[in-house]
Amino acid sequence: MTGGSSPAVAVHGQQSSSSRSSSNISNISSSTSSSRSIVWFRRDLRVEDNPALAAGVRSGDVVAVFIWAPEEEGPFYPGRVSRWWLSQSLHHLDSSLRSLGTPLITKRSFDTASTLIDIVHSTGASNLFFNHLYDPLSLVRDHRLKESLSAQGVTVRSFNADLLYEPWEVNDENQCPFTTFAPFWNKCLSMPYDPAAPLLPPKRISSGDVSKCPSDTLVFEDELEKASNALLARAWSPGWRNADKALMAFVNGPLIEYSVNRKKADSATTSLLSPHLHFGEVSVRKVFHLVRMKQLVWSNEGNKAGEESVNLFLKSIGLREYSRYLSFNHPCSHERPLLTHLRFFPWVVDENYFKSWRQGRTGYPLVDAGMRELWATGWLHDRIRVVVSSFFVKVLQLPWRWGMKYFWDTLLDADLESDALGWQYISGTLPDGRDFDRIDNPQFEGYKFDPNGEYVRRWLPELARLPTEWIHHPWNAPESVLQAAGIELGSNYPLPIVEISAAKTRLQEALAEMWQLEAASRAVMENGTEEGLGDSSDVPPIDFPQETDMEIDRERELPRINNTAVRRHADQMVPSMTTISSLIRVEEEVSVGAGNVAEDSRPEVPSNINFEADTHREVAQALPQFNPDILRNALHSTAESASTWTERDGGLVPVWSPPPTSSRSEHYPDDDDPGIGNSGYLQRHSQSHQMLNWRQLSPSMRRSWEMESTVQPNAIG
Repeated sequence: MTGGSSPAVAVHGQQSSSSRSSSNISNISSSTSSSRSIVWFRRDLRVEDNPALAAGVRSGDVVAVFIWAPEEEGPFYPGRVSRWWLSQSLHHLDSSLRSLGTPLITKRSFDTASTLIDIVHSTGASNLFFNHLYDPLSLVRDHRLKESLSAQGVTVRSFNADLLYEPWEVNDENQCPFTTFAPFWNKCLSMPYDPAAPLLPPKRISSGDVSKCPSDTLVFEDELEKASNALLARAWSPGWRNADKALMAFVNGPLIEYSVNRKKADSATTSLLSPHLHFGEVSVRKVFHLVRMKQLVWSNEGNKAGEESVNLFLKSIGLREYSRYLSFNHPCSHERPLLTHLRFFPWVVDENYFKSWRQGRTGYPLVDAGMRELWATGWLHDRIRVVVSSFFVKVLQLPWRWGMKYFWDTLLDADLESDALGWQYISGTLPDGRDFDRIDNPQFEGYKFDPNGEYVRRWLPELARLPTEWIHHPWNAPESVLQAAGIELGSNYPLPIVEISAAKTRLQEALAEMWQLEAASRAVMENGTEEGLGDSSDVPPIDFPQETDMEIDRERELPRINNTAVRRHADQMVPSMTTISSLIRVEEEVSVGAGNVAEDSRPEVPSNINFEADTHREVAQALPQFNPDILRNALHSTAESASTWTERDGGLVPVWSPPPTSSRSEHYPDDDDPGIGNSGYLQRHSQSHQMLNWRQLSPSMRRSWEMESTVQPNAIG
């Protein structure tokens, strides 16, 4: 079944939510009949179930636009394999749109907002429609764009196309954001209304006048990357129709045995949908509804294994939802730990360790096999992602942001929100994250996920002749066995760079040091003698390593895109940069109350943003087109009001704005604060933007998930 002919699927209680979504788009149609609309594509590269496109088609003529401005992402410039996927997906989308009656206009830009404004003026459009994104950069950009175009009389509307429920729709009984995954996902599954049914693709699109808006030729790869990228096409088929085929193949095939086979690292036992979901080639609502329909069928048949498989697979979808939820409520989650004490952990800043991990030469076969696979294919099984990231943080004790940034540079499904959630969970920096003092031995993990050693043999050919008995711990193998297998430890395969026993001892020492620093900081703050250590922005930054190639250092000529020289970020490199500073530096804590403001379809960004002098420089270096002064002027200030709400399609959306006063001690709520206790939830919405205190979390909240239940959320299924 292809995406163009797939029927909209539904489960019980579905019709009301579907009708609500259709009603919102119909209202747009009636108010903007026979007008010209810009439909701005971003991470929603599909024709099916695209609310922004549906709104544009209903309103009249459509000008479909995609803007390529990777420099705006600052240090998170897309990696090689991610850029390859985007290029293929855009070709697929353009072909689909042309078959429906309109081309996809592509633009190369260094300032998305300005380029969009120019397109609106050149095409004479009266509407701009796009779908929501939830990362801080997009929130700032979208707010700036809305204010600029609304002031010029252009209607700007945005929609949910990436989540089952909007972040502000899922709250606890006190209408506060959840701080742990389990209650969040339980609430999603028990919402009084189901996620809206997927929208069918349009039958025809009326094209707007694009004669004054020619496309730019987008260059996503240089000559040195083409040979490597050509191999990717043998394993992957980007594009929304291919995503639909992959979804149907999984639901009608491997899903039923997912609970049994998902732990097997040596075979394709997962859905492989995460790249399609990241680029929006398939709707998460469609995935959810199709899987739930299978669950109903298997439930009626009494197929307990099938039901368990569905529940486990839906949990991976829930983790992806939670990553966006976390990013929305904690905008700095990609760079700061969410538990206060982890700010004081003495990370090991060792570039040699980092290089050994990247190159798959740690001496631990399962870890090395995973890193070699990542280097060669841009993909890792979610079990192996957990193994290599846990080794990185717990055994090597390298800063988790280094690992997150490397995943971003190398993964096909690199996703900022999902990667931040995964690495924070592994690092124990989430309230329900893994216990920080727990080290998983890669040798024993190998027995779990690669019991026959086939995965290791595939990616470590130097160990291919080693018997299964020794495949996950070759350092214990007798010399005669090693000689027969052609292995010389320390020569053609390395000895372990860190002994697990030594890593455990060092970890305990580091934790003791962390608690001492945390206690000293708390004492200083409680005495009121100094407040410098109370803010994580005052912790000395950990620079990212200088960029280094996989094997050799070689300076290559920079490619040119549209005659503009740009820096190429090879997928095996980590750019030289200082620790990422928050684009949105909210110095005061945020609180939300109730009020009435003008109608809008999008949650707003903080109304007041305090930029310190060093923040000016950091933002200017990472995002030269986003001048802090421009942003400050673009975001209207409401200092007198601690909070506001804005109307969205008949509902209320929180608008962030800081309270008039604050103190740094608010980072440490009182021990008897009812907002953080056994329930583990925040009492006030304002606290959702501050870090949590480990000592105020109950033992049940500090209990980690079992390894078998852990997934890196960007490795869906």
